[in-house]
Amino acid sequence: MTPAPDHIRLMHDGPSGVEAIEARFAAHAYDLHRHDDWLVGVTEQGVQDFHCRGAHRRSTPGRVILIEPGEAHDGQAGAAGGFAYRMLYLPQAWLRAALADAPGGDPGFAATLCDDPALGGAIRAACLALAQPEERLGRDLALDAVLGWLRPHLGRPSRGGAAGRNTRLARRARERLEDDPASDPGADGLARAAGAADRFQLARAFRAAYGTSPHAYLVQVRLLRARRLLAEGLRPALVAAECGFADQSHLGRRFRRAYGLTPAAYRALCTGVPDRGPGMA
Repeated sequence: MTPAPDHIRLMHDGPSGVEAIEARFAAHAYDLHRHDDWLVGVTEQGVQDFHCRGAHRRSTPGRVILIEPGEAHDGQAGAAGGFAYRMLYLPQAWLRAALADAPGGDPGFAATLCDDPALGGAIRAACLALAQPEERLGRDLALDAVLGWLRPHLGRPSRGGAAGRNTRLARRARERLEDDPASDPGADGLARAAGAADRFQLARAFRAAYGTSPHAYLVQVRLLRARRLLAEGLRPALVAAECGFADQSHLGRRFRRAYGLTPAAYRALCTGVPDRGPGMA
C-alpha cells in the first residue's frame, strides 16, 4: 500500500499560548533541535523513532512522549508506513502558573517515554478541542485535564478535593452562565466572577454542587435556549449567534449530539415551516 501523504496541522490557543500539532510523516525526518516549551505528545500510528537524553527512543501507538524545555531531540519513522502523532507545546510561563499551588523546586520529567493511557487520552482530547471552534471554557477544561494527568510526571501531587464543596462559589458561577450564556468568559474569567481563588477551586466546587463541569453546564444552557428560539421560528444561523455558538455548524453538531436531529429539522417540527436553500442545517 502507498503510505498516506505527509501532512502537519498547527493550532494555537491565544489566551494560554499553548500550541498543538497533528502530524503524519512517511519520509520526513526532524534534525536535532530544541524547544522553549514543554512537549507533551502521544504517538497515534506507526513507530516514532527519536534520540533524546543521549539515548535512542521508540514510541509506538498510545505511548506518551515527554520532553523538557531545551532538551535536544530529533524524529523520524521507525518502520515502514511512517508514523502519526499529536503534540502539545506548553509555554513555560503557563505551566509555572498552573503549578503555583505545589511547593518544590523546578519541575522535571522522570522519563521521556511512558505508558499512561489517561494522559494520552487527555492530550488527544486537548488537540481536538484546539482544532475546533470550542467554547473558551471547553478549551480550558481540556488543557486542565492534561495538566491534571501530567502532574505526577512532573513530581507534583494532584490537587486535593477536600475543600471542593463551596455552594456559594458554584451558585455564583451558575448564575453568571445563566444570565449571559452567549458570552464566553473562560475558566479564569468565570472563577474571578464567582470569587474563587482560581479556576481549579471553582471546578471542584461546581462539580461537587451540580455533578458536572461549568463548561458542560454552559453547553446545556445554550442548547435549552436554542430549542426555545428554534421553536419560536428563528432560523438556525440567527439562533447560533444569539446563543453564543461559534457558527451554525457548531450549533448543528451540538444540537444533533444532544437531541438526535438538526436545528432546522427541530424548527420545522415545531413550526411546520421547513428551511430551504443555502445554510440549511
